[in-house]
Amino acid sequence: MSWSSSSSGYCSTDSDSEQELQQFYTAHTSTFRNKHTPAEDDPVDWRKQELSVSEIQQKVKEYNAQINSNLYMVLNRDGSYTGFIKVLFKLSRPVSLPPPRSPSPPASGPEGVVFTRRTSFYLPRDAAKHLHVSSHTQVREVITALLNKFTVVDNPAKFALFERSERHGQVYLKKLGDEERPLQLRLCAGPSEKSLSFVLKENETGEVNWEAFSLPELKNFMRILQKEEEDHVRQIIRRYSLAREKMREALKHFSTPG
Repeated sequence: MSWSSSSSGYCSTDSDSEQELQQFYTAHTSTFRNKHTPAEDDPVDWRKQELSVSEIQQKVKEYNAQINSNLYMVLNRDGSYTGFIKVLFKLSRPVSLPPPRSPSPPASGPEGVVFTRRTSFYLPRDAAKHLHVSSHTQVREVITALLNKFTVVDNPAKFALFERSERHGQVYLKKLGDEERPLQLRLCAGPSEKSLSFVLKENETGEVNWEAFSLPELKNFMRILQKEEEDHVRQIIRRYSLAREKMREALKHFSTPG
């Protein structure tokens, strides 16, 4: 691993420290950035459509008439309904799978800490998965179910579900809240994937949720952070030492009184 260091000056304010931590996190956990970031404004807000039971019945009927598969929505007597949503995977970093079963027990570290090896795996980009959900199923439940389908053991908080739409040649992408209900959005938007589709991505927020990382990952970050801190301190010492030497050379040009 190559270590990058900055030659800029040192500042000890809390805001700059937080900014440096964020930059550190971004540099060492993100391996991919989209060159073309879609606009994050949603031209149609499906959440504002409050439907009555009769309107839900009509929309379910219209939805089922438009699809070309057997992935129908089914209306229940209580006004709820079930159906399928398709989620596209757009993950740029590997996910963690459970360790393979071994007849020997896992190794133990200091103080009885048990270490288990995880397998890192890149899910195929643009892979898709259909989930059967209800109108009450929330986003966080969808993310957990998707991870379970692939036996991914990473914390669900590392991931986020986005709604994607195309309108007038523009692509719009918006992150869904944990309590939003994808099947309700699917019903209101209709079956067209241009109007609405769902995408699973890394949860790239402005804040770092360190609790979402495993113990080995956090220890690795600590080692990287310590190494960069030591490099930064050495640069500061070297710069001040050089300035001190130049001052001493300048002082030699002045004659001292006899």
